[in-house]
Amino acid sequence: MCYGPRTPTRRRAREELCGCRGAMDGEAGGAPEVHRSPAPRDFHFCPTDLYDSEGRLRLFPEEHTRTGRQVPAEMTGEPGGAAPGKAQSDLEEEVQELADLYALGGGGEWGAELVDGSAPRVEVSEPRLHLPAAGAQRDWRPGAEAEDPGCLGWGAAGRDLREAYRYAHGRASEEYECYVIPEEEDEDEAALVFCVTCKAPVRACEVSDAHGEHEVTPLSKALESAKDEIHKNMFKLEKQIIEMENFANHLEEVFITVEENFGRQEQNFESHFNEILETLAQKYEEKIQALGEKKKAKLEALYGQLVSCGENLETCKELMETIEEMCHEEKVDFIQDAVAMADRLGKFLNTETDVEISAQPDFEDQTLDFSDVEQLMGSINTIPAPSAPVINPQAPNSATGSSVRVCWSLYSDDTVESYLLSYRPVQDGSPGKDQAEFTMTVKETYCSVRNLVPNTQYEFWVTAQNRAGRSPASERAMYMTAPSPPVIKSKEIRSCEEAALICWESGNLNPVDSYTVELTQAESPEASGVTESVVGIPTREALVQLQPRQRYTIYVRALSVGGPSARSDPVTVYTTGSFFHLNQHTCHPGLTISEDGFTVVRSERKTPAKEPLPGNTRFTRCVAVMGNLIPIRGRHYWEVEVDERSHYTVGVAFEDVPKQEDLGANCLSWCMRHRLASSRHKYEFLHNGTTPDIRITVSPRKIGILLDYENSKLSFFNADISQHLYTFSCPLHQFVHPCFSLEKPGCLKIHNGISMPKHVTFY
Repeated sequence: MCYGPRTPTRRRAREELCGCRGAMDGEAGGAPEVHRSPAPRDFHFCPTDLYDSEGRLRLFPEEHTRTGRQVPAEMTGEPGGAAPGKAQSDLEEEVQELADLYALGGGGEWGAELVDGSAPRVEVSEPRLHLPAAGAQRDWRPGAEAEDPGCLGWGAAGRDLREAYRYAHGRASEEYECYVIPEEEDEDEAALVFCVTCKAPVRACEVSDAHGEHEVTPLSKALESAKDEIHKNMFKLEKQIIEMENFANHLEEVFITVEENFGRQEQNFESHFNEILETLAQKYEEKIQALGEKKKAKLEALYGQLVSCGENLETCKELMETIEEMCHEEKVDFIQDAVAMADRLGKFLNTETDVEISAQPDFEDQTLDFSDVEQLMGSINTIPAPSAPVINPQAPNSATGSSVRVCWSLYSDDTVESYLLSYRPVQDGSPGKDQAEFTMTVKETYCSVRNLVPNTQYEFWVTAQNRAGRSPASERAMYMTAPSPPVIKSKEIRSCEEAALICWESGNLNPVDSYTVELTQAESPEASGVTESVVGIPTREALVQLQPRQRYTIYVRALSVGGPSARSDPVTVYTTGSFFHLNQHTCHPGLTISEDGFTVVRSERKTPAKEPLPGNTRFTRCVAVMGNLIPIRGRHYWEVEVDERSHYTVGVAFEDVPKQEDLGANCLSWCMRHRLASSRHKYEFLHNGTTPDIRITVSPRKIGILLDYENSKLSFFNADISQHLYTFSCPLHQFVHPCFSLEKPGCLKIHNGISMPKHVTFY
């Protein structure tokens, strides 16, 4: 027994198990009835017979099966077969294996052991399986199970088989079920193909009928395609999961931030309302106390007036009673009392009686001043002035030659409407007092400041503001613009087949940190792409290694704290030979160098003498000029086009050769000199004032010069006829430079940057 995911093969095994009764109960000559459970909707089921395999166990007589095979002799016991005892033993073993395979017996414990996850335990009791005796015939007709309950047909064992399987199938999980692993692949399944149009597997025999015009593909190919699609979708799903996790983390951060902000807002509201309640309570106490004092004063005044009025009323009543009594007296007594009463009555009547109410009963309007309360109420929604921003240091590659990107941050609690970014240039490491300050208003926490000076340091600071006010200024931060692009000295470029020496001007007033040389190797001018970069160059020249016989486009960048500059204007270098220019600083005043730097002319007219440059770099006595050859040890070749009638000297010399002496007159120069006397050409190969006796029959019009550092040789050739003229063996412990001299008016034209001829390579 095995457990695994459901497949169509296992579904067919289950259906065969459930429907095998109809196959075995069919009568002779009758079509067997197979009971199958309905297939799921949209599933094209192709039934196969798990028991029709050639390697299956042959247990049933052939005439009672639907396949019509011959009954083996081992089961019938007929002569010609194996011994009955051995056949009985083999049959018992095979039946027992089949019983173990189908878990016959002990069905009541099947499901319980599947539920707890343990392997199913099968117990086969003796009454469950009974093997027929050798030679005995078994009645396979329907109803025969009642006669022999132990038969492996449709007796109790058959019922146990179905009940055990159904029980196990009902108790198993939806993902796993009990099934029988077939020993070999079914032929029908091997013949399946996949219909792309219907998106379902079909049998190959059905392709021409129902799927004739559909696109079909082998099942294995469809399976691989489905797997690839699933893997792609899984990759997309994983990517989406990562994005959703990142988004969820961001949402969580936003959630926490919102919760904290609202918590602080609640605390702020509570604080303000508590302050308002305290103010109102204080005003209530003050007003109640003032009303009580006013009430007491009014009541006391009215009470005093009421008492005084009562006293006057009693006095009036007493006088009235006294006068009434006097009226009943005798005349003499009346007159005597009347005089006294008149005086008393006169005094009383002369006394003013206050008959006006001192305190009015009407309430005065009590105007309550709630201005401070209103101010407090308004302060609830009032935003405080922001704190000072924090300006960030300069980020790498955040500047160009004329702009810089400045960034800063702010506390999350502050509300800001805008920022004021101020800056001014810095000179000599400190802000200039007389330097003008510039201020700009921005909404974001970053700003790209433009129209700045290249390779210049600036001081920046920022303030935040809202309707409540302006924050203090941030700390000062130093930002620096990128340098200006360097300017390559195209007339000072020297090259050979293996390298090139590039020189340039900085183009910046302030010093830069380093330079970068970018090389683009291209077969055509339209090709582009940086193939190599030489970085960290501290000086304004670089000797770079190149590939022979190539074309290079070279750029230079300057680097500083502010970042790299833009590219310089490009120059083109060809590594087809040694290339150099004539050195203007060594040129004798009597010589003129053409604009291209490759032609030397001595005119007929006298040139006014010029003062020699300091350091004795200019030739004074010898009318000569030197070339700047690249300082690379190897083989260098160039040619000089000469006039047969001119007096010239060509060769090489050390840089410190005496400028007051002729070329070849010392040990620091090796030259070939030509003079014309009486229509006779004289050629000399001079070094240290000596020359070998060599006669040249064909006057060269173009002289080829080969400088070989590796072999310490200097060779001269007649380039027109590929003739070798002479070779010096010279110890070249230092670098030498080409030199050219005209003793009389004439012209020399230098050809360099050319490939080395074949005849030269042999020397």
